[in-house]
Amino acid sequence: MNYVEVTGGKLYQRKYVESLAYFCLKMLMPRKNNLEININLKTLNEDAHGYCLAVDSNEYELEIDKTLTLRKLLTTVAHELVHVKQYARKELKEDYVWLGRTYTPKKTDYWDRPWEIEAHGRECGLFVRWAEANKLGEKDWTKE
Repeated sequence: MNYVEVTGGKLYQRKYVESLAYFCLKMLMPRKNNLEININLKTLNEDAHGYCLAVDSNEYELEIDKTLTLRKLLTTVAHELVHVKQYARKELKEDYVWLGRTYTPKKTDYWDRPWEIEAHGRECGLFVRWAEANKLGEKDWTKE
């Protein structure tokens, strides 16, 4: 069984993040059941809203900016969990290797990196499906 631990942030943030994380793992990798995901909600003093670090093939650490609005925080979690899927399925490897092809960070704009295209493309859909599955679609904070 997959294991998700959420630290930092406020209780309601941790509750929603944990629920969304399990949902995303089920949607993205339904047969994978040996992942350990540690999500730390903290203040990030950088341009990024979140980070994903592959500790090993089954363990991942996510850092998410806890100062984001709840919807943005949750879509960021979904985005970073797409990266977990990419690492777990060996689609993405450290050093900018995507499906066997190496990308040079200085030559490939952030928005043109295939792993970011997928993560940005799936984050909203994962969030909306989770919100609907949990009957949260009518809450003001789920709309944008």
